[in-house]
Amino acid sequence: MLQFLANAQQEFINSMRIAIAIVMIWIGGLKAFQYEADGIVPFVANSPLMSFFYSKEAPEYKEYKNLEGQEINKNIAWHQENGTYVFAIGLGIVIVGIGFMNLLGIYFNKIGLIAGLLTFGMSLVTLSFLITTPEVYVPNLGGDFQTVNHGFPFLSAGGRLVIKDIIMMAAGLVAASDSARRILNKKVKNKN
Repeated sequence: MLQFLANAQQEFINSMRIAIAIVMIWIGGLKAFQYEADGIVPFVANSPLMSFFYSKEAPEYKEYKNLEGQEINKNIAWHQENGTYVFAIGLGIVIVGIGFMNLLGIYFNKIGLIAGLLTFGMSLVTLSFLITTPEVYVPNLGGDFQTVNHGFPFLSAGGRLVIKDIIMMAAGLVAASDSARRILNKKVKNKN
């Protein structure tokens, strides 16, 4: 078993590339749908790196939230004015592209290197939402029992989704490292 695991490392790295591609192509593809585009608004609107893509400022979006599966025309009109859907489609295209590049990285070392670095960079941006987006932590809603389970470190559903990008960030580095190793090995072989 140990020998099999040790000898299968390259196949496992390629499996990781496939896993990255599945997640990115699926999530990126969903950006074309209204519910997913609405869902990323708090992250984008509060991000100093991305908020300029929207025409409205945070926290105005809070008044125009659609719950997943909900379609309120007034809210959709606001999101159209905000540029929510155009931005989401553009972001989706980028994410899907990175996903396909990770697949190509199995066969093309330079594309794999770039894809791994882009995966790492995209994950860094996503993880920055833990600092910039208030909705990633459980809010203090009061109630009959004054709970202390709000704010940092109590992650909301959105926060739990974001924190998982630590895995994607590490996977991107592993993929980039593997591609860099293969590029260097090829250069050494070509010299000999």
